[in-house]
Formats: sequence, structure tokens, C-alpha cells
Amino acid sequence: MITLLQASAPRRRPCVLLMGLGLLSVQLGAQAEGLEPETTLSFNVGALSDYRVRGIAQTSFQPALQGGIDWAHRSGFYVGAFGSNVRWVKEFNGATKGSAEIDLYGGFKGATDELPLTYDFGVITYQYPGNNSGVGGVFPAGTFANASTVEVYGAVSYKIYTLKINRSFGNFLGNLDSSGSLYVDLSAAVDLGNAFSLTPHIGRQTIPNQAGDLGNYTDLSLTLAKDFGNGLVASAMATHTNGNRVFYTDINGRYLGRSALVLGLKYNF
Repeated sequence: MITLLQASAPRRRPCVLLMGLGLLSVQLGAQAEGLEPETTLSFNVGALSDYRVRGIAQTSFQPALQGGIDWAHRSGFYVGAFGSNVRWVKEFNGATKGSAEIDLYGGFKGATDELPLTYDFGVITYQYPGNNSGVGGVFPAGTFANASTVEVYGAVSYKIYTLKINRSFGNFLGNLDSSGSLYVDLSAAVDLGNAFSLTPHIGRQTIPNQAGDLGNYTDLSLTLAKDFGNGLVASAMATHTNGNRVFYTDINGRYLGRSALVLGLKYNF
């Protein structure tokens, strides 16, 4: 089973405020000297009407609350974490535990001098703490592997276009014998002016060793976003997949790849 890219912001603790003030002072000092800050630390919180990953519903068409933290060094190295509520581990894999997703990732970003070309490569792990997918004696969860997954990825961007490839190491989101699953993602970032952007996307997911290649599918999306300034961004995404209806139907009879309009609100700080 598969797995965007994301409430009011929670109150920050004093230590976070002090850390943020310290970071701000470092950034202002660097800007005053005309230099890029050596490190940056950023946070985000958001809400989605329907959390989708690669076109597949993660919260059974219900809202999601999400948050993340990112640290970056001006050399190009970065690490980060992301969290969200999910329902698919229980309602697709049939586990009795596993209602949260925690992603941990790290990598390196850079650019070439000759062309307007940037690159990004790294590793990400999708963790579903405490999930008992793959545990014997729990049906149907025992017929799957553990839901947690590790992928490596690489991306190349040229002007407004980005091509990204993810490859799994070990089983992919609980599918048995699925090491080497691939996701190829082609997108464009179109500036419409007046702080509006449009992002068309096409992706192809392949999962090896599944009967009849039923796990393979293509997803399409088109996202319109508006940046209101001060870190607040609203979005509307139309998404569609051609995923197999039997393979991607959960234990409650819901087809998780159906077309949808997803609304989102995100605050970056």
C-alpha cells in the first residue's frame, strides 16, 4: 500500500523562542555583512483536508494535522523531520497499532556553475511508531511486512522542471518482497505572478513481486498555491490515479486512489 510534500500554530516553549531569537540574530548579522547564514533552522505546521502521498489517501479521506522541522548548512547538507496522523496502516494493512507517521531525512543540495541546474540527493525513512503490521497472529496485518520504509532519492532541477527518483531498500510500506520499489516524479513550478504558483505533476510507482504487477500505477496532480506572506501558504490540489481498484481498496471497501480535490494551509516560521 502506498505512501504531499503538509490548525493554528502550537505555543512554542521558551527554549524554542530563545533558539529562534538566537538564530534570528545570527541571520541578521550575516545579512548585514552580505553573507549567507552558515546554518538555518525552520519549522512548519499545517492542515490538509485529505492527506495524499503519490496520489494514495493516507487518512481515508479525512483531515490531517502535520508539522516539520528542517536544519540546513550553507555547504548544502541538510536534515529534517516531518510528522502527520495516518489511518492506512490500520485500515489498509489491518494492523491494530500505527496511527502516526514520522519521517526522518537527510541529504545534500547543490548547483552547477555552467547551467541553471540544481541537484538534491539523500535518504528518507518513513516510520510508523508501534505499528504491528507484519506481526503474526494479527489478521490481516500478519500477511504484510512492517509498514516502516527506507528510501534513497535523487533529484535534478533545470529552470522550472524537476525530475526525482525514489528507490526503496527493504520492503515498501508493508508489501512483501518489495525491496527496490521505484517512484519517478516529474513536476514543474510555474510562477503565475501576484504570489500565485501552479505545479503540474506526473508520477509512476512500481512495486516488484506483486501478483500481476497490480501495485504499479501512475498518478497526476495539479496544485494551485497562494503565498500570503509572513510564512502563510494556502493550496488546492486536484489529484487522480489509475491504481488497481482491488489492490488499493482498504478493509472497509474504500478505494484509496480515487480522484479528489485536496485543500491545504501551511505556516512556515
